[in-house]
Amino acid sequence: MQVLQQQDFRALVDNHPRAIMLSTTEPRIAYVNRMFRSVTGYQAEEVVGQAPSMLSSGLHSPEFYQAMWKSLSDYGRWEGVIWNRRKNGETYPQWLTIYPVHREGRQFFAGVFTDVGDIAAGDERLASLAYYDPLTELPNRSLFQEFLKARVAQRERDGGCFAVLYVDLDFFKSINDLHGHECGDQVLQQAAQCIKSVLRKGDVVARLSGDEFAVIIELQNDEDLESVCQRMTQIFQAPIILGAREYFLSASVGAAVYPGHGRTGAELLQNADRAMYSAKMAGRSCYRIYSAVDTERGRYRQRLSEALIASVKTAPEEFSVVYQPQYHLATGEVAVVEALLRWNHPEFGPVSPGDFVAIAEQRGHIHELTEHLVRCVLADLSDKTARLPEGLGLAINISARQITDSRLEALLTPLFERIRGVGWVPEIEITETHLMNLSRQCLNRLQEFGEQGVVVAIDDFGTGYSSLAYLHALPVQVLKIDRQFIWRLGGKSRDSRIVSAILGIAEALDLEVVAEGIETEEQHNKLRELNCHRGQGFLMARPAPWQELIPLFFDRNQD
Repeated sequence: MQVLQQQDFRALVDNHPRAIMLSTTEPRIAYVNRMFRSVTGYQAEEVVGQAPSMLSSGLHSPEFYQAMWKSLSDYGRWEGVIWNRRKNGETYPQWLTIYPVHREGRQFFAGVFTDVGDIAAGDERLASLAYYDPLTELPNRSLFQEFLKARVAQRERDGGCFAVLYVDLDFFKSINDLHGHECGDQVLQQAAQCIKSVLRKGDVVARLSGDEFAVIIELQNDEDLESVCQRMTQIFQAPIILGAREYFLSASVGAAVYPGHGRTGAELLQNADRAMYSAKMAGRSCYRIYSAVDTERGRYRQRLSEALIASVKTAPEEFSVVYQPQYHLATGEVAVVEALLRWNHPEFGPVSPGDFVAIAEQRGHIHELTEHLVRCVLADLSDKTARLPEGLGLAINISARQITDSRLEALLTPLFERIRGVGWVPEIEITETHLMNLSRQCLNRLQEFGEQGVVVAIDDFGTGYSSLAYLHALPVQVLKIDRQFIWRLGGKSRDSRIVSAILGIAEALDLEVVAEGIETEEQHNKLRELNCHRGQGFLMARPAPWQELIPLFFDRNQD
């Protein structure tokens, strides 16, 4: 009967779904089950009688194993991630539990483990232990940190180097805001696959949180880092397709290299994060490699962010509006006046809109900025001293995230009424990239604006992902060509051909075109030659307060 019980026990253990190893206190391996053999590649006769250290990856320090045995001694159990080596030489992470067992008067240690790579598919309980992201099935922050610790330990021994990338998806929040979290989750899943497609064997990718990912890449030469970073940004130049809908993202990537940019996992991840913010400040959809300057920029951005939130809530006097006209290039007459919000902080001084508007969008305070803009414009339009010619347009910038905000209509209605009251036409401008991700509800709202006599313009056209077919479906009347295509305009430059192509598309779709950033006579003349409709830039007029600028361009209209 005893023999039968022993056979039953062996059959039960040998068919257990997890790998099991028994070792003596010497220590020597005394028994391994079938799953152990499957996971490690070793047969029983190859390991029984051997020291468990034959399975070691060499990635852990002596202090790691000392802490493991102390836990066994103090608490009778150890559980966590450990890197071991298969028979074929491959290192891999295990989720390992060790505890003492007593049998026939002898003490053994039982090690029960699962290949971490199989956790997400094979054990929901273990997956919930903060090691895998259930949405993307990528390792999450906790497991990534384990990977990073092990990689640092390995490179401390062999003297090699590797890089950590911090990848942040630009404009993802607008997809959640405009289409809902279910759609956002599907986009994230596709984005994770895009990131994985860039990586090579041995590289590791994890989802840290929200729309943020981290990557460990091996570096064989100086070109490896640049190559991977370039591919990481380029992969998102194409839209993510779900069903019949296209969603447009881009990626800002920061990189930090061991050991020059950090000797611990925490330092590397932090510095990669700082470099990523530098990429965002540089215009997004690009990468930056960490430098000491990034640290100060990161601190500046954080301080600026906190200052902005305080100012929008308690210091309306810090915000003002300046106006820059757009001229008919054929006649030189003023066509539209664009209202531009400015922020002058007591400590930081005048802050670029490119900085504070992006912060307000990220922190969820863009509506408050629009409130300040509307307040200032209404105050200026109430000025009874200015003689205003009729028929001009007045343009303001609106974030795509606001279009379906229930508060927006109540905010804009009195402004539009006032603009019409002086005989002008209201115009709203929305950045191209944001416009491409609008939901049907948002597009319907823009259509309603158009039916109410509000002109809708695409700002920064040419920097996003517009296709001819999609552009045709958008309820817009005006395209504003981004200034980057105007800077080198002239002669036989590539930019001349791009501007000419945009004008051709606009003509086919019966859209008016505005060129922004005109600063030289050569640019101005070339745009007139190409029959561009309107122009805006320092050559003709700089942004200025209402009282300073209004008389100047109204006098010009009357010449």
